[in-house]
Amino acid sequence: MMGPMPADAPLFPLRTVVLGAFVPTFVFDVGVGAMLPVVAPTATGLGASLAVAGVVAALLPVGQILTDLPAGALADRFGDRRAMLGAGGVAAVAFATAAFAPHLLTFAAAVLALGAASAVFNLARHSYLTEITPPLRRARVLSTLGGVHRIGQFVGPFVGALVIHGGDVRGVYLLGAAAAVVATAVLVVVREDPTARRQPAVGMISGPVHPGRPDSGPQKTHPQRPTLRGVLREHRRLLATLGTAVLLVAAVRGARQTVIPLWGEHLGLDPAVTSLIFGVAGGVDMLLFYPAGKVMDRMGRLWVGVPAMLVMGIALALLPLTQSAASLAGAAALLGLGNGMSSGILMTLGSDVSPAHGRARFLGLWRVLQDSGTAAGPLVISAGAALGSLALGVWAAAVLGPAAAAALGRWVPRWTVHANRTTRRRAGLLT
Repeated sequence: MMGPMPADAPLFPLRTVVLGAFVPTFVFDVGVGAMLPVVAPTATGLGASLAVAGVVAALLPVGQILTDLPAGALADRFGDRRAMLGAGGVAAVAFATAAFAPHLLTFAAAVLALGAASAVFNLARHSYLTEITPPLRRARVLSTLGGVHRIGQFVGPFVGALVIHGGDVRGVYLLGAAAAVVATAVLVVVREDPTARRQPAVGMISGPVHPGRPDSGPQKTHPQRPTLRGVLREHRRLLATLGTAVLLVAAVRGARQTVIPLWGEHLGLDPAVTSLIFGVAGGVDMLLFYPAGKVMDRMGRLWVGVPAMLVMGIALALLPLTQSAASLAGAAALLGLGNGMSSGILMTLGSDVSPAHGRARFLGLWRVLQDSGTAAGPLVISAGAALGSLALGVWAAAVLGPAAAAALGRWVPRWTVHANRTTRRRAGLLT
């Protein structure tokens, strides 16, 4: 694996970052984004009821959560680049299987496998960029990665619609297979830069930040390959504290994906109007990923994380008060603003606190918390709807916003020197 880039290197080196991470990510996510809207219709076409089709659609995030920990082990054992290559190959096979699945069970297995491949691909690219990016540039690189991911999944449904217009739904899955092959081919062609290689360094074990120490915790030697149990034991305090903030942030962001369509349905809006509102919110979201990273790099992580959660909490609280498409669009745009502000925050924090030894396994644990929170957000809203009040569920999700902001404010300064300018100055990174 490549070592950190020199301080005077370009922010986004063409070979290592743009072609080595951003381009494969965009292409891969175009395929996934094209597939997302057609999973449920495909399942019903294979004989599933609406309820079963919903379960099949949920197998994609379920596959991600179930594979987060094995993904860390794979990336740790075989390297980040090989893990991404393997994930791209598995994704291509899963897409092709979904295209020609003769039975619902086969199709469901393909969706689950695609979720697993996505988990490996996402974790490996996160670990890869953490390894090669200097800490004071980390937020801009990772927030841009998050932006590339969102743009890919935003573009995907439109490309998929064009494919369906010219053929049938099967073409969308073949598009996904082609995207996975292209992403993998880019990784094969763009080889590692031999001038940036280094020998693996002695690990840094995450611990509470101490003044004068530029990174986390004291150094320890690790003669053997880390185990999941060992990494969990070593970082249990961090995961129990900062990990709670990760869960809350992810839950707020996960609620955003569900609340706009549900409230649009509650208001009786035409699905096309709801989709347009959702698209507007996504457009606002995508405008902010680089500014968010720049603020995090210059001012610290809390300058983005805390305001973003407060804005999203306010937007969620206002949303049940909307009574028209225009007012819903305003609340959705505010929600997109908060979500865009938070672009890359969880990946950046994970990179900040990840140890050099056992980084991939640690990030696997980190992504379990992140993906679990993302899945929990919609469940909070659904619980309120099941109890007879969708508004109650949305307001319950809104409470998670300030709770997440408080958790970030409490625990981020304890575990990373990059929390704000004060913690950086105490660590000797600023004068």
